[in-house]
Amino acid sequence: MKTIIILSLCAAFLLVQPARAQDFSQLNALDGYNFKVYYSTGCDDRAKLISTRVYKAKNYFEKLLNFTPSVNLLILSENDWSKYTKFPVYGMPHYNGDSILIVAVNDNPFWKSFVPPLEQLPDELRQQILTVYRTDKGEISMQAFFDLLAIHELGHAFHFQAKINMQRKWLAELYVNSLLHAYVAEIEPESLSALTLIAKMVLGAGTKSLTYTSLEDIENRYNEIGQNYPNNYGWYQFRWHTAAGKIYDSAGDRINRKWWDALKIRNEKLSDTELFLFLESEIGESVADVMRYWDRDTIK
Repeated sequence: MKTIIILSLCAAFLLVQPARAQDFSQLNALDGYNFKVYYSTGCDDRAKLISTRVYKAKNYFEKLLNFTPSVNLLILSENDWSKYTKFPVYGMPHYNGDSILIVAVNDNPFWKSFVPPLEQLPDELRQQILTVYRTDKGEISMQAFFDLLAIHELGHAFHFQAKINMQRKWLAELYVNSLLHAYVAEIEPESLSALTLIAKMVLGAGTKSLTYTSLEDIENRYNEIGQNYPNNYGWYQFRWHTAAGKIYDSAGDRINRKWWDALKIRNEKLSDTELFLFLESEIGESVADVMRYWDRDTIK
């Protein structure tokens, strides 16, 4: 599916990029938040909307985790995008370094490209897409989902800057997805459908076209899968999105603080067996279940 490939290709670049000194004086500054906001000219309303959401999420995470990261938020038009980031595709939230969060301000062809051919979908799924992903202009776009990914990226700033040993690359991704899902469920429950429906669409395609599906594969071949098998990377991300929802439904948002505290004091690298026992005994069965059931068709 073309949309899966596009998503996965971009997601593969979500690793932290080397920071460089930047001058934001050509952008507008937006005051009133506990982080710095810079945005492109002519985007005042969207800049306020995005900044307010990041502000709410940052405050929620800070209270939950008792940690305050440094964040600079850049909200960019397509014309400004290439001036402030080397990320190749306009529309994907990402970081430069561990403190500069970059998001797109405008709807764009990339977001629209994720809409599948509606006439080929079952009636119920087609109606859900038409309802959940309709923009204010009446168009169908995945803007609502990609706006939420800024909160996923914000979660990375917390564990990066706190220097938490996340034990596994896949566990770090699962954790920030857990933070994202908890934020949406607790603070913006009206956005849950925008967060979860796209995962149902992608995972519904099955795994026949995938080369890698195990947690061991993604851990050992993280960059290779992202660069050479982008559709695989997208599948992994949506599995983590789905697992995060099950973790929240089972244990609530406080499990993210328990998870944080447990990892904070375990600096030594754990074996897979040790990691499973650690997740089960120190964090919770719902997190350990991701390892326990990963290779089955569904995560219980």
